[in-house]
Amino acid sequence: MWRPFYLWNDNPMTVTENFEDIKRRMKKAERGAGRKEGATQLVAVTKTVSDAALEEALASGHRVFGENRVQEAAAHWADLKTKYPDIKLHLIGPLQTNKAKDAVALFDVIETLDREKLVDALSDEMKKQGKDIPCFVQVNTGDEEQKAGIAPRDVKDFLAYCKKAGLTVTGLMCIPPVDQPAGLHFAFLKDLARQHGLSELSMGMSADFEKAIRAGATFVRVGTALFGAR
Repeated sequence: MWRPFYLWNDNPMTVTENFEDIKRRMKKAERGAGRKEGATQLVAVTKTVSDAALEEALASGHRVFGENRVQEAAAHWADLKTKYPDIKLHLIGPLQTNKAKDAVALFDVIETLDREKLVDALSDEMKKQGKDIPCFVQVNTGDEEQKAGIAPRDVKDFLAYCKKAGLTVTGLMCIPPVDQPAGLHFAFLKDLARQHGLSELSMGMSADFEKAIRAGATFVRVGTALFGAR
């Protein structure tokens, strides 16, 4: 079995063991928050992960994965999605409009909807390919200039634009600022989703996924804690 190296762990676990540990911690966080077991899905982030690690993750039974870039995802998953037809692949990184065609062909969920031009490109491609892929709106909860995402004050109008274009938006996604308490941003995103009648929340990564679960996350995006530092 493929063993990642953890800087903080002198006895690294296998990928299978890491999945078991993370899922155990997820269940514990759900119980602690009074939520139903299984209310949160694990999106295993596989950016730059080796083929051996991917195969081990799949052999462990996991089927929900996240990729940051369309081209890298195609190299990883084009054949594996044929071999494992129940795989659900999430795009969790920024999407260029000229990659919309490939993204619609490959991904099952797009989490990084963040501008009208992208809405138009995805809407056109979904119509051409006969697909209705659920999307998340990425919200820039910290109003950071360097970060992608819709400003919280613009979410209402942006959702209306998505609806008019025919996209199915099921939830919101965020990446909190690194220098601020993540829990505050998770709570804010949950309230924003509630205001707009959205049930899905993609928030929380390796360092803070338990906080996100306690705040109501329905998807957490975990990479390093599963596959090691890359």
